[in-house]
Amino acid sequence: MKGLNVIVDHGFRIAVVGFVGVRCLRFLTRYRIETIRNPFAKPDRHFIAWSSGFVLMALTAYLLAIPIARSAFQLAIWYILGLMLYLGVRILIALLIGDWTKEGRMKRRTIVIGDPAAAKQLISLIGEQTGNQVEICGIFDDFRGAYTPSGTVGHCPIHDLDGLLEFARASRIEMLILALPLIEQRRIAAILDKVWVLPIEIKLSAHDTNLPFRPRAYSYIGSIAMIDLLDSPIKQWHYVTKRIFDLVFGVLGLIVLSPLMIATAFAIRMESGGPVLFRQKRHGFNNEVIEIWKFRSMYADMCDPSARNAVVRGDPRVTRVGRIIRKSSIDELPQLFNVLAGQISLVGPRPHAIAARTQDIQYNEVVTHYFARHRVKPGITGWAQINGWRGEIDSGDKIEKRTEFDLYYIEHWSIWFDIKILILTPIRLLNSQDTY
Repeated sequence: MKGLNVIVDHGFRIAVVGFVGVRCLRFLTRYRIETIRNPFAKPDRHFIAWSSGFVLMALTAYLLAIPIARSAFQLAIWYILGLMLYLGVRILIALLIGDWTKEGRMKRRTIVIGDPAAAKQLISLIGEQTGNQVEICGIFDDFRGAYTPSGTVGHCPIHDLDGLLEFARASRIEMLILALPLIEQRRIAAILDKVWVLPIEIKLSAHDTNLPFRPRAYSYIGSIAMIDLLDSPIKQWHYVTKRIFDLVFGVLGLIVLSPLMIATAFAIRMESGGPVLFRQKRHGFNNEVIEIWKFRSMYADMCDPSARNAVVRGDPRVTRVGRIIRKSSIDELPQLFNVLAGQISLVGPRPHAIAARTQDIQYNEVVTHYFARHRVKPGITGWAQINGWRGEIDSGDKIEKRTEFDLYYIEHWSIWFDIKILILTPIRLLNSQDTY
């Protein structure tokens, strides 16, 4: 019994101090990569975060009459040792990141757009920064073609901005810097209109501007001032949070739904023979081609992996079991394995087949900036689906509305938004009039 009390005692302290401390650290920007690199920058914030968690823990224990220490001295020792351990871990992580940066493992793949002279000057300044984490992979001259600096991506010919999107996706670019003066508003706007569909950070170099912006208007690469124009929709710790969310609820979903999935597989096999699962290539994050899994809903010899011919009402290719599982979206459940593999998320824009089209026109030709949907991982369910935009897409208006809701989700993403969509999904599935 005594051992159990000790476990409860320590568990309570760790839970409260950990939760409050983490929230305070996040509020005080202690989880930003530049802050983690330099643990001695604004050290008072570390002290505030640890102390806040500790004080709230002590206050909560007092109000709930939970014994957390035999004496004030013991509590003080616990506070000091905990603070020392926390600071020690921070220093160790900073040293590791410093080594990883030197080895090139922490480099951010970056391209620069602007006049060659200005781009060269900016690259030279970036190279002089201590702990530089930027790897320049290409320089694009939006007026006179493009060239690649020696020692980055070889001699790949890139003549103008027409090849920028393809290059950025193939090279897994993470950041784009505009080396243009602020007065070039039309050039900046034209470039942004082209590149905002990419899931990358876009910054405007401000190292040579004399405009009196407030310090908070800038971000920095070392000591080089940048103006943030566009940000990645889900990045850093948000990405980690969403991935953990997908793994936890993906595993739970497989456990809870496994009887239904086994019964569905048995029904498919009994009715029409052939394979139970159906694989289809679709567009995933950053336009990458992924292969997703579904329960087969058509006769084996009539399946359409390219999805050139959309399923319509009374489609003779769909089996009796297929109609049921398509109406109820049970056919999508094998995609939980895609979630665990990291190809898609539980919540996000629905991935469309590569050759999908409406009125014989591909979706990206119907909707301007259609590929902006791919700035985040696709999902099994999404904001568009629970708002009625699921099922057959037989007109341009339908894909426009679906894209509109998908972009709204991307711009307003939060983990609570994902939870809301997951809760509403089984309720909204009752409305399946456009699903055949």
